[in-house]
Amino acid sequence: MRSVITLTSDFGLCDGYVASMKGAILGISPEASIVDISHEIKPQDIHQAAFVLATAVPHFPPKTIHVVVVDPDVGTERPAIIVKTVSGYFVTPDNGSLSYVLKPYLINPQPSGGSVSVKTGFKSELALKVIKITDRSFCQSPVSNTFHGRDIFAPAAAYLSIGKNLFDFGEEAETIEMLALTAPQNNPDGSVTGHIIHIDHFGNLITDITSSDITQKRDSAVIEVGKEHIKGISKTYAAGPDLLAYIGSSGYLEIAVKNGHAASQLAVKTGDTVKLCDLHRG
Repeated sequence: MRSVITLTSDFGLCDGYVASMKGAILGISPEASIVDISHEIKPQDIHQAAFVLATAVPHFPPKTIHVVVVDPDVGTERPAIIVKTVSGYFVTPDNGSLSYVLKPYLINPQPSGGSVSVKTGFKSELALKVIKITDRSFCQSPVSNTFHGRDIFAPAAAYLSIGKNLFDFGEEAETIEMLALTAPQNNPDGSVTGHIIHIDHFGNLITDITSSDITQKRDSAVIEVGKEHIKGISKTYAAGPDLLAYIGSSGYLEIAVKNGHAASQLAVKTGDTVKLCDLHRG
């Protein structure tokens, strides 16, 4: 069976960076099937990369190798790591890029930033192993100070795909970095305060409020965003008004403008709050 390797980066597509990574992979693993998740991550935006990656990972076979390179600290002492989980393998800088993938498995239910123990920070069903890539025989030579995607991460993924043992790449890491992710807050009046965590290609606002956070009846729910109030949670774009709220394909509450760009129309950005209330309360 051909190994599947995915690529996520902030490299864009107008330069040769992505092609160079693919070339490095195919030179080692010519039968690999390479899939692009996204190369349009905003430059240095690890939060966006972490979210976009997490929306795609569940739809790949569990032995897929995911390469994630959004690396503001390239060339520094930050570790390059390989992470093995029940969801697949991940080859990435240790900078929080796996935060959304790993979040459901945190022992502490609240999202926490900084270093989290590999052995005690996550539920055992994650089957987490984290290896630092220290054996340079698995890297291109010489290793550029500015392009570890091509010289370290792509070759490591390729060698994994042809059966190299995880523990051959280096020593086990004791911790892994996690971003300080937002979480919806339940208020005393029964409302929920959430946050915009992503704005997609269409300008739709994706919040951190999930379907399980919504206790209001959908026809009586009121969503406050920017200066607007949206009544009701629609099932589809077609079933709602021009400005509507709905549960998106990844399970989050989203806000959209039919045939428009919600982020521009509402003048909001990632990090801004969204409040979910009940029309009949109070």
